[in-house]
Amino acid sequence: MSEKNFLWGNSVSSMQTEGAWNVDGKGPSVYDVKAADEESSDWKVAIDEYHRYDEDFELMANAGMNCYRFQISWSRVIPDGDGEINEAGLQYYERFIDSLIKHNIVPVVCLYHFDMPLTLAKNFNGLISDHVREAFVRFSKIVIERFSEKIQYWIPFNEQNCMTFEEGFQNSGYLSGPKSIQDLYKISANSLIAYAKIADFVHSFPNMKVGGMVAYQEMYPASQSPEDVMYTRQAMEFVNEDFLSFFATGQRSPEVINYMKRNNLSSLNDDINQCLLDYPNMTSDFLAFSYYYSLVIDSQLIIDKTEPNHFMTQGKITNHHLKTSDFGWQIDAVGFRNTITKMHNRFMLPVFPAENGIGAFEKWQGTGRIEDDYRIAYHKDHINEMMKAIQIDGANVIGYLGWGLIDIPSSKGNVEKRYGFVYVNRSNHDIKDLKRIPKKSYFWFKEFIQEKNTVLRKAY
Repeated sequence: MSEKNFLWGNSVSSMQTEGAWNVDGKGPSVYDVKAADEESSDWKVAIDEYHRYDEDFELMANAGMNCYRFQISWSRVIPDGDGEINEAGLQYYERFIDSLIKHNIVPVVCLYHFDMPLTLAKNFNGLISDHVREAFVRFSKIVIERFSEKIQYWIPFNEQNCMTFEEGFQNSGYLSGPKSIQDLYKISANSLIAYAKIADFVHSFPNMKVGGMVAYQEMYPASQSPEDVMYTRQAMEFVNEDFLSFFATGQRSPEVINYMKRNNLSSLNDDINQCLLDYPNMTSDFLAFSYYYSLVIDSQLIIDKTEPNHFMTQGKITNHHLKTSDFGWQIDAVGFRNTITKMHNRFMLPVFPAENGIGAFEKWQGTGRIEDDYRIAYHKDHINEMMKAIQIDGANVIGYLGWGLIDIPSSKGNVEKRYGFVYVNRSNHDIKDLKRIPKKSYFWFKEFIQEKNTVLRKAY
């Protein structure tokens, strides 16, 4: 890796950026039918990047960004998820990718970012179904083959480990059922089988790389109590380390495997092992992750017989050593360094921080500039800790992608939770003109990239 190749950029999902929910043959996803409420927008317009991507790429290039991780929408390419291919959808992404390359921005593709085609969710209950799993593999192969000469980096699932705790039901297109631990492990297993098949397929093409991605949850025990330490370790193993181990080695955590045996879930692991025998080129070239905050686990809050997958949710308490964002997420830049270094030390693969950012309430008054010094401080501290992971700890880091360059609806559809270096002039219930207005952080980031590139030139 050289500083020239270090990837500075931005991450997004199609549902949060594109809009154009029923344009050019796109089929509905589970997000397209979600209605707005008091604190969120619907998903039909987002920031209309479908029609404005050239403008957004200009902003990226002018800020010195050289990478964009985006999603190719499953229901834009295959409207019902498992039927006919929508050529207009593929042609849109062809133009989109060509524009990125024209702006000297490296495209990184995510194939699934939670917006399950609505037809598959209604008819098969999403990724709990083997049929849906194979439909996703088919979609992925179509896209990979189509863009194999233009895309080097592939991430099959965004934050794939979210399939192992409560969010897994929503993220997988699961519309009905008991939300049992058995169902959750079935969804998880299907996602891992799909990853193995897709990674194997990626490696049938020269010079292409594939990596698994997790939402990394750095956790600390609430005290020196052995119970706090043990419960925190278990939460880390089931939520973070299990999927990372699979991506890096093809083996799940022994602790998770034993839990599955004790709960009559071994057949799911047998299915995964058989898949690995059938698809021997399932290896990962890098490990990607999102990181926003850390949390503290208090074992006394965890109800007896709770599954370790749920320790994080039940045991979370406030860390009084850290500041907190407008939305309750605790800011921990040192945890970012620890995450990078631990991941590299354990698995010896290049590490790719693919999402990092802070959400805040902001209003543009029609003139002037948003003075988002808190965002500057957040990214500055996190990037500086990343540099320590590289220079002091010896971690091999591919790049740094913020979430994000431009304001978009949050994962819950809240436009008022703003992450971007660039303000988008809309609110939850008023589309306005969608004008892009660079914030103070935009100009800071441009200079900061130049400074850090000088340092990276020496580090690599």
